[in-house]
Amino acid sequence: MSHAMVPESYYKQLHDLQAVDFVLVELTLYLDTHPEDIGALQQYNQFAQKRMQLANQFELEFGPLMPFGHAYSKHPWQWVEPPWPWQV
Repeated sequence: MSHAMVPESYYKQLHDLQAVDFVLVELTLYLDTHPEDIGALQQYNQFAQKRMQLANQFELEFGPLMPFGHAYSKHPWQWVEPPWPWQV
């Protein structure tokens, strides 16, 4: 996939993932100091599940988000095809 041909849905899905990642980071920091807060823990688990769903959908359409066994790759090896998520 060439950088010029990246569909708008690529950016939207990547933005959605980044938003969920932000929430997860904030909840992680909060839970580090409030480990007994069941409401925050439930939110964390909901967002973790949402992130898995978003990441799976993104990877099905556009390829892996992370190398080193964190994501599958179709044939041929997809890591040679830019743009990579950190380039956009």
